[in-house]
Amino acid sequence: MSTAERSTPRWSLVVPVKVLARAKTRMSEAAGRHREALALAVATDTVAAALRCDRVSRVIVVTDDPVPAAELAALGALVVPDEPDAGLNPALVHGASRSRESAPETGVGAISADLPALRPGELGRVLDAASRSPEAFVPDAAGVGTTLYTARPGVPFSPAFGGDSRAAHRARGARELLLDGIDSVRRDVDTLDDLRAALTLGTGPRTAAVAELLPALGAPA
Repeated sequence: MSTAERSTPRWSLVVPVKVLARAKTRMSEAAGRHREALALAVATDTVAAALRCDRVSRVIVVTDDPVPAAELAALGALVVPDEPDAGLNPALVHGASRSRESAPETGVGAISADLPALRPGELGRVLDAASRSPEAFVPDAAGVGTTLYTARPGVPFSPAFGGDSRAAHRARGARELLLDGIDSVRRDVDTLDDLRAALTLGTGPRTAAVAELLPALGAPA
């Protein structure tokens, strides 16, 4: 193992997964009765891709919904309840604390559950870049939000997701990672147009299967 490899931390990634009844509400009209299935498919493809990344030692899912909890645990994720139940960022901090209790030598990242086109290789490149800064983040494709936030081992974990989180993370001094060729890490899915863009990149199999059922994407009614 090279010196560079020894100095590059492995990562635990925390993924927040909403209760399905409250997930993907902006796609209610487009997804109809398939909305919850779409939300679960997107989260499943995201977690599966993260688990295949060789820079990731484990994925911690924070959720209070037993359906995604069972599905994602079966993939190999560690599932913990949202004990704070106080919003997105406290949930992420809770998941990060569970990681640091058992593996303080790893870096910790928070990643959106809405990245169905996520490619393990692109995620690995981002995490390697993140390892060179105390805190780092990746802006979403729209340039307003955040899809990934990281903190190196020993650095306080202070995510600022929600609203204009790109500006919030910048203001806190986190390094913005704008690498070429990481479209899959930036392409979150909140709207039908987002889903079309993710399908063009190439989503995981679960999302692709549910997308075939959506009349808004050309499926039979």
